[in-house]
Amino acid sequence: MQLLWISTVLAFGVDQISKYLVIHVLGVSPFKSIDVLPPLVRFIYGENRGINFGLGYGIPVWSLIAVAMLICALVLWWITRHRQSRLAYLSAGLLVGGALANVLDRLIYGYVLDFLNMSCCGIDNPFVFNVADIFIFVGAFGLVFFAKDGKGQKKGA
Repeated sequence: MQLLWISTVLAFGVDQISKYLVIHVLGVSPFKSIDVLPPLVRFIYGENRGINFGLGYGIPVWSLIAVAMLICALVLWWITRHRQSRLAYLSAGLLVGGALANVLDRLIYGYVLDFLNMSCCGIDNPFVFNVADIFIFVGAFGLVFFAKDGKGQKKGA
């Protein structure tokens, strides 16, 4: 269970530190992008005012915050009800930490601050994301594969 809280704090902290470094130290802005590993990885300033990939644009920010907080609460409630594997606790912590980091962005800025862009092979990907989004995806993926149901069985077994 301790791994749940450690991974939550680490995911939250790594995301917030990465945003600070890229935006305030490296100076990525709407007017300046940085090629990190061209053409694969670029730092491009982005403001996500929706859910993901521009979906849900126009939904009130407080609604998005409320939904994210509800999901975090439900994941924490569910994961703490039954004994889980270490990977399940780690996965839940990554998901919750990433989601809370994005909630903090919405509280501070009114949007989620994104800066990672990945393109390849002549395809110019217009979407940007952040480290919290990676943690959310990896955490959700991990819960699907490593969490056990209430009977001690792996999900899907």
